Amino acid sequence: MKKAASLSEIGFSPNAKQHIFTPLADAETAARTSRHIKITVVGCGNVGMAIAQTILTQDIADEIALVDAQPDKLRGEMLDLQHAAAFLPRVKIVSSTDYKVTANSDLAIITAGARQNPGETRLDLLQRNLAIFKRIVPPLATYSPHCILLVVSNPVDVLAYITWKLSKFPPNRVIGSGTNLDSSRFRSLLADHLHVNAQDVQAYMVGEHGDSSVALWSSISVGGVPVISSLKKNDSNLSPEMLEATRKAVIDSAYEVINLKGYTSWAIGYSVASLAFSLIRDQRRIHPVSLLAKGFYGIPDDKEVFLSLPAQVGRSGIHGVINIQLTEEEIKRLRRSAETLWECQTQLGF
Repeated sequence: MKKAASLSEIGFSPNAKQHIFTPLADAETAARTSRHIKITVVGCGNVGMAIAQTILTQDIADEIALVDAQPDKLRGEMLDLQHAAAFLPRVKIVSSTDYKVTANSDLAIITAGARQNPGETRLDLLQRNLAIFKRIVPPLATYSPHCILLVVSNPVDVLAYITWKLSKFPPNRVIGSGTNLDSSRFRSLLADHLHVNAQDVQAYMVGEHGDSSVALWSSISVGGVPVISSLKKNDSNLSPEMLEATRKAVIDSAYEVINLKGYTSWAIGYSVASLAFSLIRDQRRIHPVSLLAKGFYGIPDDKEVFLSLPAQVGRSGIHGVINIQLTEEEIKRLRRSAETLWECQTQLGF
């Protein structure tokens, strides 16, 4: 395959800039005053490229490094993004199959992983992803020892735990995308029903990013108005069965997209770009993300599980977990979700 030549290779003078610009600041001053934010995306499939593209359009980073095991696809994706330079904020885009390209990243986003094959158990999938992560995480940690690691690959909670163990990073700097997108789907569903903007709906899904996720009905509000207490006063048909059906609809919405188009990409792209913005720009926003949850809401200290809780995130990663008052039923479901994840981890033998 013929490689496109750079302008230097064609014969353009390397000193061309000097003939066009009259410098007013020396290079040393420019280096001292420049802000350089670097984000790495590992895995250039549909999800990885949706994330990279969304980050590009939101002007979050000065440099994006792409890493993938398929060199031709990787270079093609890099060039395709580079060719849009005239329509985007100025961002340097680099790529390689060698993890050296990720050096000095501020944020490393992992989207690579195996897909579940027909007839394959969840544990089988986890074992294959464990092998993949053993090749990904150590070099990321070596080349960027002070970065934040953000895991998007599924099953995200167990893989976030694996990433934490492999990287040996403090737990505040290892995060799973968790139920950040589930919560957006939840808010969207409620907003459609109530005819309001989803941004005005405060609602969280927590626990596992999966079938055992927990909808925090007790803390839902719209414009500061508690939703459940208002509905109970005015809707005699409200029942636990209706609430459970709504929670199931949130979970099934992802499966519907997968059945229709084969994968999800755009929503997770926006979800992860939102997390990247909050982390890199030190926004201290509250996101339901997967984190080391031992000790919270009665989850035992000896069970090192990652699951989603509403957390304040910023430049240091997880700054804190918000203390939401849960009902006894919500706490019981959250602990059950933790138990489900713990059982998966113990079967891994990791």
